[in-house]
Amino acid sequence: MIDIKLIRTNPDVVRENIKKKYQDEKLVLVDEVIELDAAFRAAKTRCDELRNQRNVISKQIGGMMARGERDKAEEAKQQVKSMADEMAALEAKETEYEAEIRKRMLVIPNIIDPEVPIGRDDSQNVERERFGEPVVPDFPVPYHVDIMEKLSGIDLDSARKTSGNGFYYLMGDIARLHSAILSYARDFMIDRGFTYCIPPFMIRGGVVDGVMSFTEMENMMYKIEGEDLYLIGTSEHSMIGKFIDTFLEEDQLPQMLTSYSPCFRKEVGAHGIEERGVYRIHQFEKQEMIVVCKPEDSAAWFDRLWHNSVDFFRTLDIPVRTIECCSGDLADLKVRSVDVEAWSPRQQKYFEVGSCSNLGDAQARRLGIRIRNREKGNYFAHTLNNTVVAPPRMLIAFLENNLTADGSVRVPEALRPYMGGKAVLG
Repeated sequence: MIDIKLIRTNPDVVRENIKKKYQDEKLVLVDEVIELDAAFRAAKTRCDELRNQRNVISKQIGGMMARGERDKAEEAKQQVKSMADEMAALEAKETEYEAEIRKRMLVIPNIIDPEVPIGRDDSQNVERERFGEPVVPDFPVPYHVDIMEKLSGIDLDSARKTSGNGFYYLMGDIARLHSAILSYARDFMIDRGFTYCIPPFMIRGGVVDGVMSFTEMENMMYKIEGEDLYLIGTSEHSMIGKFIDTFLEEDQLPQMLTSYSPCFRKEVGAHGIEERGVYRIHQFEKQEMIVVCKPEDSAAWFDRLWHNSVDFFRTLDIPVRTIECCSGDLADLKVRSVDVEAWSPRQQKYFEVGSCSNLGDAQARRLGIRIRNREKGNYFAHTLNNTVVAPPRMLIAFLENNLTADGSVRVPEALRPYMGGKAVLG
């Protein structure tokens, strides 16, 4: 959510930003906010005037009574009552205007970073950099489920019976590999100065509204029936929610946290759920990183965060590249976003394994996350998040890039301590 002062003082900047995101249908919202904001401020000004007048008259009533001017006192009381009635009506209007303004402000997109390429959709995203040499082996690379099944590591049929499509049983060495990757990711981030955290896996609706757009919520989140609780789609939701309505001292920043959680997603939309595979599923686990920092530091933190993911994948011998999301592919709350994609030898192309986002002060405005400054005044923090690793997709990249000609899977040295010393699976 952007600062309403920007709409008051420079609405053309907001309109131009909406056009860059190819959301021209939202242009009308800017004029509506300006009109509602003017009405809100007029009502507030009138209410303040009446309050001051009422206070003055109320003080005079006692003097009138003391002087025996009962008629004048009664007339003044009626005037005070009339003012109180008008104030009550104005305060109701203020509440109504505020709600209508917020409803529109929540869907006006955040101001994008100048580095963001302008484009209509993900077909116009821009490759930024590659890390590691993509290799196509001289033997066929099977589908990832076939590799897992050969290692007796996955049971999709039983999961369909218990839960439906989009779920799985991981077994044996593949299940151990899944846990090993998460444990290694946890320690990798701790070694980089992040504090490890296990957050709540359900959050209230107010936090959901603070961390994402309504469209994203509808397409992603599972609602707990009869309760104001949602299953998280990523631990970023509850990790940012941790700071709701807080004042952070400047010397407490940056807050650097890495969190483990299961993630639950409807996966509504064009992609849908895979019937056979673990690329797009309803339930998975993930190691995340989030940073809460001063506004002037967020650009530098953005670069540090996506580099962490790149470094992590390279320690496991997986080539990756970074993709800059264009304006039309950028979620409305985001200032900038870079996807990390891993190389798939089977498909001979890269696929997304994580996403790094700078949300500026959008989440902080919605959730009331402020930084205290006694000299210059309090201000909103900036929030960032990035995937360290999500093992279902990581398993695909890991198995394909470490598969050998005989069907066994090499375990990179960095992961062996978490696999009981095993160097090979198979």
